[in-house]
Amino acid sequence: MTATTTTEAPVSYRLSAADRCDTCGAQAYIAAEVKGSQLLYCAHHGRKYEEKLRAIADSWLDETARLHETD
Repeated sequence: MTATTTTEAPVSYRLSAADRCDTCGAQAYIAAEVKGSQLLYCAHHGRKYEEKLRAIADSWLDETARLHETD
């Protein structure tokens, strides 16, 4: 069995309020690319599926730190 290494996505892409969680429809803060398809998740569902997704993801973008930003 071969281990798969995921890389952090480039900073040039930023999720917007229009990007919605594929599971519940909340604002997405996590994006994973798997076999050319982009999966979007809110912080809750991203954390719930993170272990399994990171094992197969080609890239992983985690912007959950934005939840704690102040204006």
